[in-house]
Amino acid sequence: MSVRFRLAVVCGTVVLYIGAVLVAGLAFLVRQSLEPRDGLRHPQHIRVAGFYYRPEHPEYRVAEQRVAQVRRVYQADTINNVLTVGGLAVLVAAGIATAVGWRAAGWALRPVGEVTASARYIAQSHDLTGRITYAGRDDEVKELVDIVDIIVGRLARSFDGQRRFVANASHELRTPLTINRTLVDVAVRRPDATEDVKRLGESLLLVNARHERLIDGLLALTEGEQAVLDRRPFDLTDVVEHVLDLAGKEAGERGVTIHRLLDPAPTAGEPVLVERLVQNLVENAIRHNHDGGQVWVTTRQRADRVELVVANTGLPVPHYEIETIFEPFRRLHGDRLRSDRGSGLGLSIVRVVAEAHGGVVIAGSREEGGLTITVELPHESP
Repeated sequence: MSVRFRLAVVCGTVVLYIGAVLVAGLAFLVRQSLEPRDGLRHPQHIRVAGFYYRPEHPEYRVAEQRVAQVRRVYQADTINNVLTVGGLAVLVAAGIATAVGWRAAGWALRPVGEVTASARYIAQSHDLTGRITYAGRDDEVKELVDIVDIIVGRLARSFDGQRRFVANASHELRTPLTINRTLVDVAVRRPDATEDVKRLGESLLLVNARHERLIDGLLALTEGEQAVLDRRPFDLTDVVEHVLDLAGKEAGERGVTIHRLLDPAPTAGEPVLVERLVQNLVENAIRHNHDGGQVWVTTRQRADRVELVVANTGLPVPHYEIETIFEPFRRLHGDRLRSDRGSGLGLSIVRVVAEAHGGVVIAGSREEGGLTITVELPHESP
């Protein structure tokens, strides 16, 4: 039940209780007023049907009982009328109070509705630079809104500082890695380089390439955490076909067969980030596979969503470890020692990019081994 409904019910209930007490008190007063006074309990004469009966008359006692019976009936009828009319009046008053309470609660909660709409917009847009900025009276609502704005501002500064730190650190680390790769490559290609130097150089180049992938992953993770405000329409199938064409060589080297089932899937967002999402899923399906394995890539449209499904063969993945594969630097089956399988950020980037586009990622293990990962994005009519 909403707050407005509860306030309306409270108003009606309070009026109902107060009215019930007043009617009960009124009925008690009427009953007391209809009781005969002490001087009238045994009058000097009683008139019944035009005849007067005195105390010494033989039928006086019968007449007195008849008058008392008539008085009791009149008293009961009067009290019943008071209770009936009063009860109906109380019910009508409670209904009116409930309606008035509903209108009054709507008027009182109108600022809360405006604040909720502004807060919902900030939450859905993932834009922490926005503020509620309530311009109403200086009351409890404004005090709460000011506190929420302060909290959002601190969160925005914290997230911006974190993103700037990761971006700056990644850019600063990329330069020396590029220099190292160039120096090692030149040393390996020298005519007088020995076999030991060449083997050492190749090992250093592999380590350097892994570090570059790690830095690229951190940059993509930082960019993917930001909401996509400039949404451009495109077909997810076109992006998937482009990525699969690029991944064909690696799949052939590893003996992995890729099966395509691609239907039109129009959506909107940042195509570059979505391409990185698809690339990470396809590379993950190829590299975490066995020789001669299979990969199935499907795109389709379902109601207001478009889906990308990537399934692959490989080692079995326990159900309790499904959610952990989306954590940064998380690897399964001892893959931390396998530098050729990525930096451990691939699926983390997939999740943040999907969420930045208003989508979700669902993973499940296959009974035959491997994973099935489904990415749902909003549908956008072309």
